[in-house]
Amino acid sequence: MGLHGMLVRISLIGLIISPVLVIAASLAKPADGCPNKCGDVEIPYPFGLSKDCSLNEDFLITCDKKEAKTGNLIIKKISIEAHDLRVLQFVARDCYNQNGDSVKVNKARLNAAMTTISNAKNKFIVVGCDTYASLNGVQNGEQYSMGCMSICKSLRNVVNGSCSGVGCCEVAIPDGLKDMSMEVHSFHNHTDVSNFNPCGYAFVVEQGQFNFSSRYLRNLKNEKLPLVLKWAIGNETCGEAARKNKKIVCKGNSKCSNLIHSKLGYRCKCNSGYRGNPYLPHGCQDINECKDPTLNNCTKAGHCVNTQGNYTCRCPKWQRGDGRKDGEGCVADPFLELKIAIVAGISLIAIVVVCSWLYFVIQKRRLVKLKEKYFRRNGGLILQQQLSSEEGSSETFKIFTAKELKKATSYYDESKIIGKGGYGTVYKGFLPNNRIVAIKKPKTVDENQIEQFINEVVVLSQINHRNVVKLLGCCLETRVPLLVYEYVSNGALFNHIHKESIASTILLSWKTRLSIAVEIADALSYLHSAASIPIIHRDVKSTNILLDDDFIAKVSDFGTSRLVPQDQKQLVTIVQGTLGYLDPEYMQTNQLTEKSDVYSFGVVLVELLTGQKALSFARPEEQRSLAMYFLFSLKENQLFEILENGMVEQSNMEQVKEFAKLAAKCLEVKGDERPTMKEVAIELDGLRKMEKHPWDNVESNSE
Repeated sequence: MGLHGMLVRISLIGLIISPVLVIAASLAKPADGCPNKCGDVEIPYPFGLSKDCSLNEDFLITCDKKEAKTGNLIIKKISIEAHDLRVLQFVARDCYNQNGDSVKVNKARLNAAMTTISNAKNKFIVVGCDTYASLNGVQNGEQYSMGCMSICKSLRNVVNGSCSGVGCCEVAIPDGLKDMSMEVHSFHNHTDVSNFNPCGYAFVVEQGQFNFSSRYLRNLKNEKLPLVLKWAIGNETCGEAARKNKKIVCKGNSKCSNLIHSKLGYRCKCNSGYRGNPYLPHGCQDINECKDPTLNNCTKAGHCVNTQGNYTCRCPKWQRGDGRKDGEGCVADPFLELKIAIVAGISLIAIVVVCSWLYFVIQKRRLVKLKEKYFRRNGGLILQQQLSSEEGSSETFKIFTAKELKKATSYYDESKIIGKGGYGTVYKGFLPNNRIVAIKKPKTVDENQIEQFINEVVVLSQINHRNVVKLLGCCLETRVPLLVYEYVSNGALFNHIHKESIASTILLSWKTRLSIAVEIADALSYLHSAASIPIIHRDVKSTNILLDDDFIAKVSDFGTSRLVPQDQKQLVTIVQGTLGYLDPEYMQTNQLTEKSDVYSFGVVLVELLTGQKALSFARPEEQRSLAMYFLFSLKENQLFEILENGMVEQSNMEQVKEFAKLAAKCLEVKGDERPTMKEVAIELDGLRKMEKHPWDNVESNSE
């Protein structure tokens, strides 16, 4: 046909695409009785011959006539340690007859979703005397193109075993290729060289598996050549997967390892001193370095002592040293020096032991007496009596020892601090049963109110509400009593509203904010009316509302709370709370009622709407108090001007308006004009249901 530069394109679809999708959390190991061989090829996990036997569908291997395949690739070997997949691929041919007509063209397609091409173990090779080819694709998000050209007029200058460009050329493959394709061209349709070179060839082949010979110019018989692919888990690095709380599939005695030059997934590797399959439970087994002299450097084989993941070298009796060939080895101790050392050592040890024992006994007695003193002074005996009289309290509430909480917080290490303020410090603790707790260490306690403190601890320990932080126990052996609460992992609502931490940069959706408001209201309503003794929180604010991983709200910090006797509806107390949240009526009269919590909750609702702080001296004077600024804006029909950007949409505009009206009711100056928390909770729950069933709302409005 005489068509100059006829193109042969080999689409390598899927070869350099993203690696394996992250494994579903429910898959932890292959099912029992899975076959692990296809013909002569071992099929180790995470690969498998069925869905139950493989990590996921991307690692599913088919066994066709004793040939292991993934997609259209024939697998020859799978390596767990090197994370390699050795496969066979077709050779692309561009052949012409003496008339210059194309007589044979092969196209190769490579599909393997979990893999990328190993740039360290493969080469791109072009064979021919009238041939040039290009390798095109995407690297690091940008298009790339590179080529290789092979030209020769005869076989005279062709050198066997050399791919320098005469008859054969080769190019190294960059790392991190995606969407790769090859194009093979000829200058003169092989008309001039068709006698000894009727075809041009292009292929990617494993290094060392192709040795060029001049006879290949006449006919390269190989239809398939080996290729090494890299495989990995997921499409994220170890750190990215961990931050998103995705399950890392690496098992015991192994570690997660990122790919060196790309972020296309991660790999699992056995720790140093272990060998095996890190994707299987107990797959990484300890290597006994003492059985193989090449694995240890002890001076004598009998002096090697194997340990988990390592080994040590010992010296014979009466010798000293590290016992290693690359160290000081073992040297004999002079007998006289040994005797002197023994006598002096025994004498010194005896003195140290006796003195240490005496000091320890004295200090221990002092410590025991001091703990007993604190325990009695902090009302420990009263608490024990009340817990024994309260049915079920002893099972859910625990009196911790000072030693237990020291151990849980690594002796109150600063790295364990998760909160600090005027009230004291909160530490993150780990109990022996692996339960994570928050340990509150107040700065001071009023000794004249110990009995009241104990009564409140007993009542709070009986609160069992999903939106109230659970009080798990206390410690009375210290100068100031310590309180142990359940640990809430996602921090304070304040941080998420005002973006006070790196973990809180995501904007809370309106749906989430509405759910948080419903949950806080439900908790406060429970404290006011459903608890065995009504409780006024007295310090409701966004920093005392904690969020768990699912953004479920939990009311915390009852340090300033007060129990309301059954025959009283209000208490006379010293004004306590946080500026910006304090009930103005309470500030004037010192009369503490449930409506004081309603006012503070109203400020939290305004925070959720506006994303602004309750009190800020950085704002103009008339806007410093968020509650006053909000009420003024609402009165002037400027509500939507002060809401946080992105809060209002066409679908939730009515909800936001009703939400704002409810907040305004809670912020009434007179407590009698405010709704109860129960009424607030019911109205908020109605707003949430209006979102779930907007058609019901339309009908009710029309009525």
